[in-house]
Amino acid sequence: MSAKENKTLVSYENPEEQELARTVAASLYRYDQIAEDRIPTLQDLTEAHVKQFWDRGYLVVDQALTPDEVDRSIEAIMDILAGRSTGSKIQFVRPRSELHSLEEIELAARKVYDYTDHEPRLHAIAYHEAIMEAMEKLLGEKAKVAQDQALLKPPTGGAEKPWHQDMAYGALAYDKSVIGLWIALDPAELDNGCMHVIPYSHRDGGVPHYAVRDWQLCDLAVQVDRDVAVPLKPGGVLIFSGLLHHGTPPNFSAKRRRALQFHYAPESAKKLSPQEYKRMFTNEMTGAEC
Repeated sequence: MSAKENKTLVSYENPEEQELARTVAASLYRYDQIAEDRIPTLQDLTEAHVKQFWDRGYLVVDQALTPDEVDRSIEAIMDILAGRSTGSKIQFVRPRSELHSLEEIELAARKVYDYTDHEPRLHAIAYHEAIMEAMEKLLGEKAKVAQDQALLKPPTGGAEKPWHQDMAYGALAYDKSVIGLWIALDPAELDNGCMHVIPYSHRDGGVPHYAVRDWQLCDLAVQVDRDVAVPLKPGGVLIFSGLLHHGTPPNFSAKRRRALQFHYAPESAKKLSPQEYKRMFTNEMTGAEC
């Protein structure tokens, strides 16, 4: 089974693309329902929160990283983009050969990934003691890091990440639920592409995805009326089930929106077979249509 790759994502440089992006942002996301039930720190996670997580599909923690840890994470990402830290991978929305200045590189960088083996500052966050302890509480066994990413939504045109389930991407298709951590490095707000979630949607199990603007849920299947936005301050974290429906609208503001995202799987979890992956996340066996 090969992982589904992100399609090349536009940065809305022409009027037609921007008009479509604004239509999507207005019709597929709502901004009047805000996640309010929050845990102060990861150390405050209780058994009641564990039950709430598996019931609702997500938790919000106000402060998972210290300001120093946030600053070091941003420095690491910028060093990767500038070529001062090597070995990590970068996904661009424009050909790398067209990017000459650091500003051009930053504006065109959509994602930095596979960095834990190359960048000690980000390795330290992925294996942060408080994070690993929280994952063990939630999973009921020791956790392993299944994926590391930094998701970058640059100002004035950072692209939407359409509604999806993370386990629909082959790299995260395990036989047990994975858990995602999305950590804000900049203020993640309503106008610059904070996370949006559909509470309880993980209970639906694997749902077919389609190659439209990305590898995504069918737009018609998104329960927009149930959308809850999750603004975060730097260092805040959204913890969510790998089956939870979630997405981020475009960033039309003048502000950066940088975030770290890690996925954790139970140590005993095994990858799905290609047949089971197709049954759960594609229409090849179900005949589902978008």
